[in-house]
Amino acid sequence: HNGTTASGKSASHIATSSNCDACHRTTGWTPASGVDHTEVSGTCASCHNGTSASGKSASHITTSSNCDACHKTIGWTPASVDHNEVNGTCASCHNGTTASGKSSKHITSSNNCDACHRTTGWTPATSVDHAEVNGSCASCHNGTTASGKSATHINTSSNCDACHRTAGWTPASGVDHAEVNGTCASCHNGTTASGKSATHINTSSNCDACHRTTGWTPASGVDHTEVNGSCASCHNGTIATGKSTTHIPTSESCDTCHRTLAWLPTSFNHSGITTGCSTCHNGISTTGKTATHISTSNNCDACHRISAWTPATVDHAEVNGSCASCHNGTTASGKSATHI
Repeated sequence: HNGTTASGKSASHIATSSNCDACHRTTGWTPASGVDHTEVSGTCASCHNGTSASGKSASHITTSSNCDACHKTIGWTPASVDHNEVNGTCASCHNGTTASGKSSKHITSSNNCDACHRTTGWTPATSVDHAEVNGSCASCHNGTTASGKSATHINTSSNCDACHRTAGWTPASGVDHAEVNGTCASCHNGTTASGKSATHINTSSNCDACHRTTGWTPASGVDHTEVNGSCASCHNGTIATGKSTTHIPTSESCDTCHRTLAWLPTSFNHSGITTGCSTCHNGISTTGKTATHISTSNNCDACHRISAWTPATVDHAEVNGSCASCHNGTTASGKSATHI
């Protein structure tokens, strides 16, 4: 049966050796008793094409036609998958049904498996492609699944991407203060972040009493209950408003007379007044000489004391009127009954 002496293999015969009786019997060419795949010369797909012999089923994973990369001639199953021959995406097979899929503890991600894994094995993952991760940073970066916040991290929420980017923790893109839980000073201490400058007024570390997270300046307003220094250390006319040009001369500290709520009203402490009573006691700023006061200069402290107007000791050098305008027996002693 060589095609000359008798009929041989037809032109459509599958590529095999000339060992006819490996598959045929002398009673007839057909039906063949069975194909001895050891005698087949061609590739599997040259016969298993769905016409000459059964081909890949409709549910077969997307692969090349190199059948023997995964299957053996003794039977289609069991197969060992050569991932080099697979054309579909990992997830088209690794879906938990056709083949093992993502485990219940897998991080929340897309189904683009090969963004992080390789066909040689799930582990170790080559690196995490954060563009494929769907969950929040903290769902993975919790100190167990992946590195979490360090012991020295500032006190914040777990909303990592408010400050960090997937390209790397550092540098942080910028601190979103809405996510910070700690006090300002727990970070703004001059080490972790900028702290109070050398010229800052003497205050407590309760920064948000005066400042806002949108920016140090302008300060929203000074909470004087947080200020430690004296009033004058700030109210010197440079850092903050100082004594006006019309302020009465005094050596006392501001808070002797004024309160932090407002400059006015005051509870006046005369112990700080050095001179010039009349600069204030002029009948406008506060009480002045009465209509019945003897005629004198405005040098009040020549006769009066800061503790009280009375009793007074008269310095006659400051009196402008005649002696008798005062020494009339009423305002002051007058001529006695025995006076000449």
